[in-house]
Amino acid sequence: MTLAQKLYLLCYSVPKKKFPLDDIQGRGQLLRAGALTALARDGLLDTSGGKVRRLPGTPPEDPFTGAVWHDLPDDKPRGWLKFVHDKAHTAETPVRDQLLSSGDITLSRVKKLGVVPVDRVSVPDPDAVRELQERVRATVLDGSGPAGTPTDELAMAVFAAELELSPVWSGQERRAHKKDLKAHAARYDDFVPGLRKALRDSYLSSRAVGGGWSA
Repeated sequence: MTLAQKLYLLCYSVPKKKFPLDDIQGRGQLLRAGALTALARDGLLDTSGGKVRRLPGTPPEDPFTGAVWHDLPDDKPRGWLKFVHDKAHTAETPVRDQLLSSGDITLSRVKKLGVVPVDRVSVPDPDAVRELQERVRATVLDGSGPAGTPTDELAMAVFAAELELSPVWSGQERRAHKKDLKAHAARYDDFVPGLRKALRDSYLSSRAVGGGWSA
């Protein structure tokens, strides 16, 4: 499962048996940030100076991550925000389709208020999602610090805090563990300078206008 796919599933509330609307407002940006993190992890990006450019190499096998890689400049480094925000509305469908194909989610057509047809995404194995969320939470709560945390788990823990994903962190937990979350964020910033801030800025921008992207 790709990092973007895992981030998609993090937004699912197991107790509520749905993807709460408040937790998917920045999901398009979240998925692109996940793909960008995976590219940096795999040595396909130059991230020096808090900007990004694409390095020569073999495109990723994952089509979504590969598409994000091709969006990046290969000459002059540029700021992250454009590559997190501008195509966020196109990010959800390809990742959702991958999860549908693998059977990790299901999709049904229902009528909202009995009138407006909408897509309803469900998770057939909620225990697997709960396990993923608990593994992400443990990276902060186990007290070992961020130094040895694997890249994917570090990114998921930090991104979930930045986008205030309630299935992972409640508001009370974000306040109670503010120091530890800040340490993990700093560790992530050392790895990919500038990307976390761009994600947060994009999320706040879309939330301010009642945003959200494609379902």
